[in-house]
Amino acid sequence: MDAAIHLKDVTKRYDGFTLDHITMDIPKGAIVGLVGENGAGKTTLLKAILQMLDIEEGEIAISGRSLAELGSQWKDQAGVILSGVEFASQMHARQLGNCMRSIYKGWQDEVFEKYLRDFQIDKKKLIKDYSKGMKMKLDLAVALSHQAKILIFDEATSGLDPVARDDILDILLEFIQDEEHTVLVSSHIISDLEKVADYIAFLHKGKLKFYMNKDELLYRFGVVHCTPEQYENIPERYVEGCRKSRFGCEALIRDRESFQKECPEYTVDSPNIEEIILFYVKGETR
Repeated sequence: MDAAIHLKDVTKRYDGFTLDHITMDIPKGAIVGLVGENGAGKTTLLKAILQMLDIEEGEIAISGRSLAELGSQWKDQAGVILSGVEFASQMHARQLGNCMRSIYKGWQDEVFEKYLRDFQIDKKKLIKDYSKGMKMKLDLAVALSHQAKILIFDEATSGLDPVARDDILDILLEFIQDEEHTVLVSSHIISDLEKVADYIAFLHKGKLKFYMNKDELLYRFGVVHCTPEQYENIPERYVEGCRKSRFGCEALIRDRESFQKECPEYTVDSPNIEEIILFYVKGETR
């Protein structure tokens, strides 16, 4: 089966920053979480996929067809929410629906109206008067109302309260019940992605540090708490990073199962995704 989104050596250069040869295949029927600190390249990558900027090297394909081949058809397949991009504030929801009908070939008025009811969105209230959470729900209603097969969200849950974030995560899980559907979502709220993502892609300073099945990621890595002397005795091939403090050392271990067999004297704890990322961002390497 073709990947929903195929990226090979995708590269974009700016003064002081390079999105550096990103390669990964995002499967159909999955939620992929894109994580990384501010300035890591997440938004740049999403904009490249959405043809909002030109790449200098590499290739991008959607369901086996290049972006050049798809042309303007790509916008009909993608439901998009980008951080900082808002609809015209002087419109109300009903006017926005009329506008979207002229943009998307697959626009479904009845679906949009259903989401407005489900999200309790006031159709006559001006968008500028919506709360942040209500604006996000309106964005989501639009993204889901034109028969999109791929949802691409940039910080879609940022700034929302826990209940609103949980509602959006439930919608994403419902969306991928159709195995032809795919979600690519960036977020700083790692706990949200840990709930719903099938795969995690971690960008750091423009480079893809890992792209793994979430369960495999959590199974493969471990954290060892030890003294500096004990840390020096850990075989180098297992050490992904280390964080030192006056209380001792914490080492991020790759291939936890093999490490435990070879070094049974160490206790290995299970990290969460946020802890793994912090080792990459703040940890030392040998």
